[in-house]
Amino acid sequence: MNVLITGNSGGLGLGLTKTLLERDAIVWGMSRSGCPVHDNDGLRDRRFDLSNLNTLPEALERLLSDCLRLDLVVLNAGILGKIHEISETDVHDLEHMMRINVWSNKVILDWIIERQLPVEQILAISSGAAVNMNYGWGGYSLSKACLNNLVELYAHEMPDSHLTALAPGLVDTAMQDYLCGEVDSEEFPSVQKLKDARGTDAMPGPDQAAGMILDLLAELRKGESGQFVDVRKLGDHG
Repeated sequence: MNVLITGNSGGLGLGLTKTLLERDAIVWGMSRSGCPVHDNDGLRDRRFDLSNLNTLPEALERLLSDCLRLDLVVLNAGILGKIHEISETDVHDLEHMMRINVWSNKVILDWIIERQLPVEQILAISSGAAVNMNYGWGGYSLSKACLNNLVELYAHEMPDSHLTALAPGLVDTAMQDYLCGEVDSEEFPSVQKLKDARGTDAMPGPDQAAGMILDLLAELRKGESGQFVDVRKLGDHG
């Protein structure tokens, strides 16, 4: 199995990388910090800041120069930004978030199309925030809602690939350190459910979440390409 994963230096991206390597996949990774997995012949990794959109195609070409096809692409790289009122969010911060959470994925998909690289399945890691629009999640919610629509649009133009915008549910990553440790849940009530879930089965670690997602790949392909799917409601899409 050949897989491209962005943002695999930590969190869910790292969990997916480790789990795939354990399953004897070949993983091409791209992240700003680099994947901390070492001494694994199945990993081809490249450090790159995905906000550098102009040079992203060149970085992809270097990373995937010997790749003839991909079974799976996971567009995982993303940033949360600060939880606060959208009216207090600087537009330049929003622009930076959109570059990483949305436009870098557009560049990657455009490169795949231009290179005519066969790809069986594409997952863009979305979030329930894309539809919930909870108070305080402004920039993140906007970017993930845009990502969902981007995936739906590209499904029309990539008929030989199956695309899904996937909300993985609650995952215990470094993002939760900020959300559960620094955000005032009295001011932003939606954060309280995260604090309540942390340390329980409702918020698995990245390795466990990765295994669950990979085990769902075949089921996801049964659905219509371009859909937004929340793993917590996957039965509704059967």
